[in-house]
Amino acid sequence: MTDNLVIIPTYNEKENIEKILRYVMNLEKEFDVLVVEDNSPDGTAAIVKKTMLDFPERIFILERKGKLGLGTAYIEGFKWGLEKGYDYLTEMDADFSHNPNDLVKLYNSNASGASDVAIGSRYIKGVNVVNWPMGRVLMSYFASMYVRMITGLDIMDTTAGFVCWSRKSLETIDLDRIKFIGYAFQIEMKYTAVKLGFKVAEVPIIFTDRTEGTSKMNKSIFREAIFGIMQLRFRSIVGKIKPVKTV
Repeated sequence: MTDNLVIIPTYNEKENIEKILRYVMNLEKEFDVLVVEDNSPDGTAAIVKKTMLDFPERIFILERKGKLGLGTAYIEGFKWGLEKGYDYLTEMDADFSHNPNDLVKLYNSNASGASDVAIGSRYIKGVNVVNWPMGRVLMSYFASMYVRMITGLDIMDTTAGFVCWSRKSLETIDLDRIKFIGYAFQIEMKYTAVKLGFKVAEVPIIFTDRTEGTSKMNKSIFREAIFGIMQLRFRSIVGKIKPVKTV
């Protein structure tokens, strides 16, 4: 067991999952991986279990009864990882849009004490996105600008999904009070971390759109992100963002 866990949510990722798992397993620095699998009808879970036979102490699977949302997948993954004793827990996609080589950069940012939360940022140094149509690039970029305007966050890539969290940050955030389940979850987690006083750093990455499989982005997810931000700001104003209560 290492001190760091990579959490990969999956739904219909048969084209990518074995490749991404083996890539992470072959990195020079060791990372364990937890796949949070939402009962994919394409056989993703079977592929994960087959790959686990080669890495029985480093790859794990948490199977759920259905497609329950990105946010809830990560929350369950965080709780599992904290219970197992990991000090650093990283969110990562299964489709190679996040380069596994960048796991080391995110880990080092937190392990060095430079941050409590390290974000793999597409926008901290210009716009570093490959293979997205211009319309989607603009939508994502201006969505982050909108979030910064409403919340006051000093984070260029507020919707980033490649994030390394320290144990302390996740133990302090009341994960049971995180409300959003789509991409707004990413914003809510970052906003909560900042409001609770954690150091957040943006580490530059290049984001490459998937070449295999199907994107899970849809209009309802985008709508949640746009309208949920105002709710998030209101909850902060009325003092509803609080750390976990300790006995």
